[in-house]
Amino acid sequence: MINEIPPAFIYIIGALAIPFLKGALKKAWLVAIPIVAFINLLYIKKGVDIDTTVVKFTATFLDQQLIFGRIDKLSVGFAFIFILASLISIIYALHIKDDAHHISAYLYVGGALGVVFAGDFLTLFLFWELMAVGSAFLVWFRRNKMAIEAGFRYILIHTLGGLILLAGIMLLYNETGSMAFNAIDPDSKAFYLIIIGLMINAAVPPLHAWLPDAYPQATVPGAIFMSAFTTKTAVYVLVRGFAGTEFLVWLGTIMMIYGLVYAVLENDIRRLLSYHIISQVGYMVAAIGIGTDLGLNGAVAHAFTNILYKALLFMAAGAILHMTAKSKLTELGGLYRTMPITMILYMIGGLSISGFPLFAGFVSKAMIVSAAGVDHRSIIMLVLLFGSAGTFLSVGLKLPFFAFFGKDSGLRPKEPPKNMLVAMAITAFCCIAIGVYPAVLYDILPFDVPYHPYTYEHIVWTMQILLFTGVTFFYMLKTAAPKGYLSLDTDWFYRKGIKIFLWFAFKPVRKTNDFIDDADVNVIEKQTMNVATKAKWFDIAVVDGIVNGVAWANRLIAWLSHQIDIYIVDGLINSAATLVNINSGFWRKLQTGSVQSYALIMLAGVILILGGLIIFI
Repeated sequence: MINEIPPAFIYIIGALAIPFLKGALKKAWLVAIPIVAFINLLYIKKGVDIDTTVVKFTATFLDQQLIFGRIDKLSVGFAFIFILASLISIIYALHIKDDAHHISAYLYVGGALGVVFAGDFLTLFLFWELMAVGSAFLVWFRRNKMAIEAGFRYILIHTLGGLILLAGIMLLYNETGSMAFNAIDPDSKAFYLIIIGLMINAAVPPLHAWLPDAYPQATVPGAIFMSAFTTKTAVYVLVRGFAGTEFLVWLGTIMMIYGLVYAVLENDIRRLLSYHIISQVGYMVAAIGIGTDLGLNGAVAHAFTNILYKALLFMAAGAILHMTAKSKLTELGGLYRTMPITMILYMIGGLSISGFPLFAGFVSKAMIVSAAGVDHRSIIMLVLLFGSAGTFLSVGLKLPFFAFFGKDSGLRPKEPPKNMLVAMAITAFCCIAIGVYPAVLYDILPFDVPYHPYTYEHIVWTMQILLFTGVTFFYMLKTAAPKGYLSLDTDWFYRKGIKIFLWFAFKPVRKTNDFIDDADVNVIEKQTMNVATKAKWFDIAVVDGIVNGVAWANRLIAWLSHQIDIYIVDGLINSAATLVNINSGFWRKLQTGSVQSYALIMLAGVILILGGLIIFI
């Protein structure tokens, strides 16, 4: 049954089939995937009461329940816009022949939908990392040095964010024993780790620099996908888990101002639009911090409209880059002559993001400003209201004037391919339709809060601010002209940090290592050979000499012993035996038994003794 398919899996499985298809069939398949996903979502919505939370598509892994389908108004609302954005983006990218690009894009979309429907943190984390990998390839597939370097910085930052998020999830599990994805207790030790991991993906300053670094280096269609999903999934998770967090109000407001300032200074059109993603997400983060039903509805509505008009702006900027191979305002100008359709479609996006009445941005941004006012946050309300001025200045005036009008650059590009124009036209229609009939948007918001954007006060305030901004721009046209320099941002620190690290690794450390290696070969090895040679000489001359000497000495001693035994010991023994034998014969003769004989012998002995004494005396 179609209503039994987790929405993320439609994209993931569909992406795996792309390499096996060719030509028109492949293009039809690419467009069919989001259409099937949309029909699937309608079945899911029809089959459950989304005013409550319904859990579907569960599995068990490592004794943990994985929830691939938490169905409620919040998840379904984000899913609608994600699927619509994927359809528009893939139509824009149909001219791309690289299968790997399409696979990465749909894995990226699948990851975003997986996060939206995740009912537990383990499932959320798995899809979160799938998003990071898929989107990184959309940068690398541009296949130039700057894109490859930016892609590596992008994946390193998001890997860091993922590790921080995972650490928070593990700490939360240790505290609660549950992986359930619900509102996080602010007193939990995991609260700040998880929110920091989310803030990296939401591009909250000073954790934002990856966005204007990577998005301008992505492929032309890749930037369209990236503008829609990474920051908006972070907004979704913040709405789900961190609504009413006070410091988000101020972080979001600072974020909005920060993005505006850098956008006004920027020269590169896609980098300028990247800073406006930061600025517009700042509205959403502030609304989440306000935390009221109206504020959260405003955050979701603004995420919805922002995906549309930001995609339209990036598509028009991508069309310029695709047709001219240039993206700097100082190199553009006069394009209205040959790209009038692109210019008109761009202006619809520019008026939408600026919050002009009858365009999408007006009906969503108004909710956030009103939520700040109702919550008695006058300063926040005024800052957010006047934020439209900076947006209109940079996106609605500066970029289109110096790209399409201004000084003629001499460029005469044609309109982009038809698929790109069709995608832009669909998106422009949506921006106008929502602006004219906001109920189509308000009906899918998570909270039932009546709101009417077209009040007299709001229209007058908005038009006054925007008209004043327009007059100021043309009055200070020379000052507002783009400059050919690069504005330094916080990425300067980790860029320089990486360069210093690499210098340290390849210079002092490597040279020290090479020195040691050379010393090993030229000194240590030589000394070892000298020691070995001397040891060999010592073995032959001394050790072997002593051993041989001892052996010869043993032989000599054995020979002498043998000679002494034969000639001395044996001679003495034989002589003694002979003497004994002679003496025994003599005494035998003396033993006659006659006393007279014995007397004569004794007398003879006395005479001999006396004779001897006389001689010696």
